[in-house]
Order: sequence, then C-alpha cells, then structure tokens
Amino acid sequence: MERHEIEAFLTLAEELHFRRTSERLGLAQGRVSQTIKKLERRIGVPLFERTSRHVALTPTGQRLRDDLAPAYQQIQEAVARAIATGKAVTGTLRVGFSSQWAGDAVIEAADVFGQRYPDSAVRIQEVQLTDPFGPLRSGELDLQLTELPVAEPDLVAGPVVFSEPRALMVHARHPFARRESVCLEDLARTPLVAVSGDVPQYWLDHHYPRRTPEGRPIAHSATAAYWQEVQSLVATGRGASPAALRAARYYARPGIVFVPIHDAPPIEYSLIWPVNGGTARVRAFVETVCELTPPPVYTD
Repeated sequence: MERHEIEAFLTLAEELHFRRTSERLGLAQGRVSQTIKKLERRIGVPLFERTSRHVALTPTGQRLRDDLAPAYQQIQEAVARAIATGKAVTGTLRVGFSSQWAGDAVIEAADVFGQRYPDSAVRIQEVQLTDPFGPLRSGELDLQLTELPVAEPDLVAGPVVFSEPRALMVHARHPFARRESVCLEDLARTPLVAVSGDVPQYWLDHHYPRRTPEGRPIAHSATAAYWQEVQSLVATGRGASPAALRAARYYARPGIVFVPIHDAPPIEYSLIWPVNGGTARVRAFVETVCELTPPPVYTD
C-alpha cells in the first residue's frame, strides 16, 4: 500500500464521511473516493459500505483498520523523532581520532553525517598519545574515536566500534622478525618502547605491560611522546613496541616488521565524550560511525 492510500483509508475509517475526510487530507472528495475504490479493487473485497446517508466499515475494513492503525502510528512517531533530531543537529561538531584507521572511520562518517544533517559541520583532528583526553576536557573536542580502556569519571565510553588484533613491532633483524607469531610470554624476552606523557597508568598497563600473564618482568628500554618516535626507536633497534596489526598496512617502512601476538586480546576502539556532552549532535554522530564501521576481516 502507498502512503496516501493508508492515510486515506485510516482517515475515512475514523470519519466515516467522505467530505470530512477530504477536508482533513486537503484533497478533492473525488480523489478520496478514487483512492478507496482502487484499494478495494486491489484487495478484492469492499472495505466500506456506502449509501447516500451512511458510510460504515465492512468486517474486512475493520480488520484492516485494526492491523494498520498501530503500525502507521509508529511510523508517524518515528518520522517525528527523526525530524526533531535533525533540527537539533546543527552547528560544528569537533571530532578527534587516535590512529589513522580511526581517522579513516571518522572521515567516512563525517561525509555521511554532513549529507544527513546539512546544517551541521564536522571538524576533525588527530589526538596525540601524550595527552589522550586533554582536548576533550578542555572543550577543544566534542568526542573522539580512541583505544580502550577508558575509565575516567568525567568521560563516557560508547559502544565498541571495532577491534584490532595485536602485533609486536620489531626491528627487521630481531629474532622475532622471522617468526609467524609471538605470545605474551615472549614480551619478557625483549625490551619495549613505551609511551610517555599525561597517560593514565591503567591505560599504560593495558597496552605496555610491565609483566607477562605468568608474572615475568617486561623491561622498558625507552619512552616516546609521538608514534613516529616509537617507529624510529624500533627501527634503530632500541626496543619493540606493541601495536595494532593493522598498523603494518599504514606504517610499513624499511627496518620494521609487525609480528602477530597470537594469544593477546584485541585492541578495542570506542567513541568517547564528556559526561555532560551527550548532545543530539554527538549521539547522531555516534550512530553514524557505528552504522558505517563493520568489524574488519583479516585474511593474512
């Protein structure tokens, strides 16, 4: 059934009067009559009993009204909510990202977001490892796509958008570089390059642990403030570094090899925003990112 047929049928079922129905719909009375007749021909039975003085629903018409009315009401409410949300989604949304693949997801979502909400704009910027939450707290950003865990009382972590297998980034002449994979216990056999800066300890412990699952100590040989520094330190043999396996596709360079860590949990990525910053713009962008970003499939 077409929308205009549903509206004509339900309105006539309520009014039981063709003139009042046509006035409510803003249509000519003959147009309403034609629409109902066409609908009855398609269904194959009369939906209304008509006389010069009386209009009434037939049993089939009553059943159709009872089935259609709740569904149509839900559609109207959904459209009304969408319109209300769309009107609220205006202005500039400032979005951060912590890795290039997170940036790709944000940029793709920003394009779709701009089409859906033409009165809005999205400004995108990279967030540095040394101060992962500072731009959110200062109001420089409204939300960002970043690695978990995030356990900050003033920040909200949304649903996991995607997850990435872990790898160990090593120098090309490192003994691990010739292996198909390593395990978490192997981290005790090579020093790590870690991240410095205003980074929560629980986050460092998760991504740059000090001990293996069995309790063996993991040495940290150097620290770096930026990802490019981490790569340079690894490439010159100063240590190894945990990373997302996908980083091999973005940061391939001579002197570095990415070796999968076969028993490590994946790195999960989520959108985060301030507790008091869950605006209509933010919620709409979160929905757009989650809709457009299916989990990646790895074949290598």
